[in-house]
Amino acid sequence: MTNPVLVEVLRGEVVESAHRGAISVVDADGRTVWEIGDAGQPVFPRSAVKAIQALPLVESGAADAYGFGDRELALACASHSGEPQHVDLAASMLAKAGLDKEALECGAHWPSSHDATIELARSGGWPNALHNNCSGKHAGFLCTCVHLGVAPSGYVKAGHESQKLVRDAMQSVTGAAQRTELCGTDGCSIPTYAVPLRSFAHGFAKIATGVGLDPKRAAAAKRLLSACMAEPFLVAGTGRADVPLMQAAPGRIFVKTGAEGVYCAAIPELGFGIALKCDDGAGRAAEVMIAAVLSRLLRADATLAARLDELARPGIESRVGAKVGLLQPGGALLS
Repeated sequence: MTNPVLVEVLRGEVVESAHRGAISVVDADGRTVWEIGDAGQPVFPRSAVKAIQALPLVESGAADAYGFGDRELALACASHSGEPQHVDLAASMLAKAGLDKEALECGAHWPSSHDATIELARSGGWPNALHNNCSGKHAGFLCTCVHLGVAPSGYVKAGHESQKLVRDAMQSVTGAAQRTELCGTDGCSIPTYAVPLRSFAHGFAKIATGVGLDPKRAAAAKRLLSACMAEPFLVAGTGRADVPLMQAAPGRIFVKTGAEGVYCAAIPELGFGIALKCDDGAGRAAEVMIAAVLSRLLRADATLAARLDELARPGIESRVGAKVGLLQPGGALLS
């Protein structure tokens, strides 16, 4: 099955590029609300499912033991930009468990924030694992290990107790088996499993509503999503799409991007979970797709829908700042 064109890139009035993809919107009972393209094709969710991967941090009691509030829980679900607020908070989380950056096994890279990279280089610094966009998630893994009395070394490996807890949470919430033959390694070194988009959509509908989850897991899921919606900057960073999307309707929209054009989202008031994939992995196109989907689903709120429509049509500028084109939803996304 060839997925339809969902995003067009215009330069002037001419379509310069086009992006295909698939979208799944599912309710908490597993009913398909809206689907475009092949939502049954297994895809790697990458970082879009960090809110599910963080469930053991809360369920184990580690979050409470270390006094974590919304800020720490949001960072545990984050793909942050490596700005000072993110780096300092990740270090603080580790310190509460008696650890430091040397315990992180996610690897190091320069901050994705241009300004943070320039400032770090200007100061003569060099990136460490705290600057990794996944350091908050990994701090959560490590804190869970220490709280449970599990040796943290090797916590990124599939056979480690940490990843067994994550895998069990993913299987339980999405209803999809995490199969060895569909396992890859994420950029931060943990296992990632490909499952159908509609399974991720159903999972986020469940964690947004608590339907189909035991009370402890439902409470943990609600706490994590609420933290992310309360602290969107910590989930992403300056200039990142997740921030204005969640700020457009505080406490009403949860979104989380993943690498290679993946997005997962939830609208608690409607009980819907959303998962999508841009076929060519373009993040800018996935951002248009998720904004357009949210706008359509929340059309009853005209003011909110108008703001989401704006976010679904980002401009393209020349080197001198003149608007020379835009991205826009296309084809099946508008029909």
